[in-house]
This record gives sequence, structure tokens and C-alpha cells, in this order.
Amino acid sequence: MLDAIALLRERLRSAGITDVVSIQPVTGGLAATAGIARLADGGSIFVKAFAAPSGDAFVTEAEGLDALRALGGVVTPQVLLAGSDLLVLSVLRPRAASEAFWEQLAHALARLHTTTSHPRFGWHRDNWLGRRRQVNTWEHDGFEFFAQHRLLRWLDEPRVEAALSPADRSALENLCARLPELLPDKPACLTHGDLWAQNVLSSADGQPALIDPAVSYMWAEVDLAHLWTTAPPAEAGVFFDRYAELTSLDRDWRVRMPILQLRQHLAVIAQFDDEWGAADAVRATVAPFRRIGH
Repeated sequence: MLDAIALLRERLRSAGITDVVSIQPVTGGLAATAGIARLADGGSIFVKAFAAPSGDAFVTEAEGLDALRALGGVVTPQVLLAGSDLLVLSVLRPRAASEAFWEQLAHALARLHTTTSHPRFGWHRDNWLGRRRQVNTWEHDGFEFFAQHRLLRWLDEPRVEAALSPADRSALENLCARLPELLPDKPACLTHGDLWAQNVLSSADGQPALIDPAVSYMWAEVDLAHLWTTAPPAEAGVFFDRYAELTSLDRDWRVRMPILQLRQHLAVIAQFDDEWGAADAVRATVAPFRRIGH
């Protein structure tokens, strides 16, 4: 913890923020070092840094937060500073453990997804998912975009190569070729892109607030899949029912979730030594697409 505090303090000092009284480390994130810094005037700021240079990761993260707020009406923290080695945001609060909170989130996410339609899939620049670049090259075809830039792009990552057998890789490629049969043809909209429960917090007045985006124009259900398959709390059950109602989801939406979540499982395998069962989840999802003899 001392190393983490020293790193954050040094980055703040380099950015000209020298009135830091103390820093309380924040856990829960998987890629960066983060903490809440208390300032001499009694205020607090949230700070995040990578130990190694991060390129434009924080700049694109800040842009994503601003886009979610400006384009989709989502509550996000205020960006105070975004540089190559430090991100400073306003401080949010832990979310309420209540069904009412998750129902509010359903309304917020439905509004985001239904008011930000776009004729193409992608984003005007690449951004980051953890410490790996997210490729956002524009495509008119959502199936092609999802196959090439959200699934197959991970196959060359060393940890993914080690985790998946040639038969697994071939099955994933077969699944990608059949995406138009497996998923409905839906339009692109602005998506958070990394929407697991840890990235849902609360504003000071209790509204749901989102952090750590990897935005792009994509199918709305990629956000739904991430929440659905990453063990949300029990009180979140109302979220899925209300979101489905607000967006007129068909009754088969749950069946699609494992396929849409493949991207996140592959990203986890690529980045972390402990992949929390992600490889097993990938193998189970692609198993029906293995060719006979593999």
C-alpha cells in the first residue's frame, strides 16, 4: 500500500497538485492504482495512475466519461485532469444496496441506449480496455465489427494463445462466421463497454453513476451481457426486468448473453494471470461450434 500511495502522491506532485494531506487507497479495480486524496482545504479527489506509461489511456477514458454524460445523459464523475500518467476525477459514493437504485440504473441505461443511435459501429479513435488497446475502426456491419474487433482480435494475445487450444480457436472462428444466425441484427448505439457491477457507483444525491468506460458505438446488449454475467448483487434482479421492458427486448435475450460476453472473457484472459474461470467460459460457449474430429 505504501508503494501505491507513493506513486499517486508523486504523480499528483508532478501535476502541480501539492496540497495533499493524505491518500486512502481504493481497491476493486484490476488494472490501475487508485486512491482518494484528501486536500488541505478539506476537499477530496479521486486519482488513478498506472505504474508504467499509459499512452492515451486516461485521455480516452476521460473522453468516454464526457461522452456518456453529454450524449447519453448518464451521470459520471467530473474530469478534473487527464494526462498520460494521471487521471483525476471528482469523488463518487458507493452505490445503495437497494432495488430502487438498480431500477434507476435501468432507466438511465435504457435512455443511453435508445437515444444515441449511430449509422456505423466503432468510435472516432481507439481507446483502452484495461491495459489493452480497444480497436474501434468504423464498420457498417455490426457482425463484422464484433467478430473482428471484439472477438478475433484477442487470439494473438500470448495468454489467450496459451489458454485456448487450436480446436477452441477454430470453434470461435466458426461462431464468428455464424453470428448473423445467432444474434439479431440491431443498430449501433453508444455503449459503456466495460459495464460490470464494480463500475456502477452513486452520485452525492443517490443517482447511479458510471466509471471506467471503454466506449464505442456498438450493440446495446454488450452492456447488458457484461452486467448479466459478472455476478451482480441480488437486488440487481429488478434492473434486468425493467431494462427489458423499457427497451422492448424479446424473450430470448438471456440466451444471447454468453456469446456477447465472449469479448470480455477473452480480454480478461489476455490481461490477468488469474482469469477467474474466463477460459472455461469461453470453451463452454464455443463448444457447439467445434468441427467433428476436433
